[in-house]
Amino acid sequence: MRQGWRWFGPRANVTLDEVRQVGATDIVSALHEVPIGAVWTREAVEARRDMIETTPAGRAPLSWSVVESIPIPDAVKRTGGAAKPEIEAWIASLESVAKAGIGIVCYNFMPVVDWCRTDLDFVTDTGATAMRFDFETFAAFELHILQRQGAERDYTAEEQARARTRFEAMGEGEVADLTRNIASALPGSTTEPMTIPAFRDKLDQYRDVDAARLRRHLVEFLEAVTPAAEALKVKLTLHPDDPPRPLFGLPRVASTESDYAALFDAVPSAANGMCYCTGSLGVRADNDLPAIARRFASRIHFAHLRATKREADPRTFHESAHLEGDVDMVAVLRELVAEDRRRDKGATIVFRSDHGHRMLDDLRKDVTPGYPATGRMRGLAELRGILHALGHPPERPAA
Repeated sequence: MRQGWRWFGPRANVTLDEVRQVGATDIVSALHEVPIGAVWTREAVEARRDMIETTPAGRAPLSWSVVESIPIPDAVKRTGGAAKPEIEAWIASLESVAKAGIGIVCYNFMPVVDWCRTDLDFVTDTGATAMRFDFETFAAFELHILQRQGAERDYTAEEQARARTRFEAMGEGEVADLTRNIASALPGSTTEPMTIPAFRDKLDQYRDVDAARLRRHLVEFLEAVTPAAEALKVKLTLHPDDPPRPLFGLPRVASTESDYAALFDAVPSAANGMCYCTGSLGVRADNDLPAIARRFASRIHFAHLRATKREADPRTFHESAHLEGDVDMVAVLRELVAEDRRRDKGATIVFRSDHGHRMLDDLRKDVTPGYPATGRMRGLAELRGILHALGHPPERPAA
């Protein structure tokens, strides 16, 4: 297996030399500056690749091995195969990535919002901070700030009463922070910052899209792009929904084992793969993570390894340290190691320590939410330790 690190480009607050210092060998990145729907040119991709892979004298080499992500335009999620210009542009970007020698592309199919959290700096019992999704606070946002039409149908009378109490206790600053956390683009998101009116308008555009239709649009997208991916020898990996349940009355179609089974049955192409995210899938108690890894082992080309902890109301969760929470990371890695050992060397699984607590000197720095250096370094070290204990230490490329 290969140790990946999410890097947000030349303006990132973690440098490539610092990535080397934490022991990662593979970069997970994207052309975040390119507008959603615009074609990634071969020249732009190769320039970023060269920036990553040009090794200073005496330094360990890095490889840009995963693109996360080429954003899927909203029109594709709303209309599927009818969004031909958008799909053609996506394939053109895929071609540029393949020509630069990058063989794994991660993407998601979450409508309107990508990953969603109510708190980006929840203080844990160690004093480190983590990201958190609080169900009651989310309900207060949806019912009283966003004021989504028909939202009350998704909450019991008791839940609505608690949400009102929560909202009435908020000051203007907390309302602004909550709105920014939910309605604005988070790191790695494929959505753009939205005002509340723009948010409502986006939701209205999906009023006729239910789960069956959204899944059909995803299948139509894959039917269009997997032939190109096969020809280019690129593996496409679908990231799970985060959180893995409907939000804002919108459907989610990559939340469970059965969701992925339906997708692989519909599009059996070997290019149609999975980004195995233990944090997203682990939020649901009914997702058996080792069993999912075992069943879809051959489809897993990229793994996000992190843990979440469900709270008293299991719809509320926070991101725990990597070896804590509700994810049995040893059991998960045992399954991934078994699959990795079956593969040819060139097809080994890339993983990264996903997210991480804000801790130590990162508490005094301006850091990217979910992506502080120290917390991710701790997680990577712990994952690396498990791999050594399982007799399958991560690959290290020759200098």
